[in-house]
Amino acid sequence: MSMIALLLAATLLGGMVFFSFGFAPVLFAQLPMDKVRPLLRGTFPYYYLAVIALSGLAALVTIPVSVLAAALLGAICLGTIYARQDLMGRINAATDRGDSGAFKRLHGLSVVIQLLQIGLAGWAVILLG
Repeated sequence: MSMIALLLAATLLGGMVFFSFGFAPVLFAQLPMDKVRPLLRGTFPYYYLAVIALSGLAALVTIPVSVLAAALLGAICLGTIYARQDLMGRINAATDRGDSGAFKRLHGLSVVIQLLQIGLAGWAVILLG
């Protein structure tokens, strides 16, 4: 069970790091802004679902191995539910109405959440390794 927990947590961490520091920056570097925004906007709901499913499953599998690691992974799951169900909608609404101030503030919050979650996933991997 501990190897499965480690693999799930490592997969979560790798996916989050790749999306944040690989996929998204490459889109910005390779495509014009008018193409990047709708592509990312359409990608985030699926990304968030993948993070919710993977972190939730990892949390459940990890409970018998490390309660702390399971709690960290559960926090990622809950934070991503918030980001997908509430924050993403408010970011999109700010963009749609041209409210750049609200967009910057809300997007900044989403970035902070994402970076914290990457840190939590890394901590969980360390605990499970």
